[in-house]
Amino acid sequence: MQKNCLAADLEFNVEFYDLDPMQVVWHGNYIKYFEKARCALLDKIGYGYTVMRDTGFAFPVTGVQVKYISPLRMGDRVRARAILDEYENCLKIKYELFNVRTGELCTKGSSTQMVYDIAAAASRFTCPRVFIEKVEALLRQEGVRV
Repeated sequence: MQKNCLAADLEFNVEFYDLDPMQVVWHGNYIKYFEKARCALLDKIGYGYTVMRDTGFAFPVTGVQVKYISPLRMGDRVRARAILDEYENCLKIKYELFNVRTGELCTKGSSTQMVYDIAAAASRFTCPRVFIEKVEALLRQEGVRV
């Protein structure tokens, strides 16, 4: 397993509907922003949620941690980064949310997802081989030793 081996970034604007009454992004929406970054990472790997399901697996979230550093506001441009931290036994991803204009790190966090075999209706303690092969192929393509 390679630590901090793969990452994906995407940018988007904070929208009005993401704000709380104090005119900052409501705390729960940061989890949605993590999900957007996670989807970008899984798509980069070639194992997005549709492919995941089609190969017979689901990866339910079992834990999320968030550290709020500085608020995001309407109109801010956000750069969300997802970093693959573990991929052999479960899926662990770290997140960073930056204000593009200031370059400031606003929020960081992580999530853990377990492997669930849909057909067997059972948890697994290792990621499916197809997923590991896709990760390791991308690592080799990016020049990381596996």
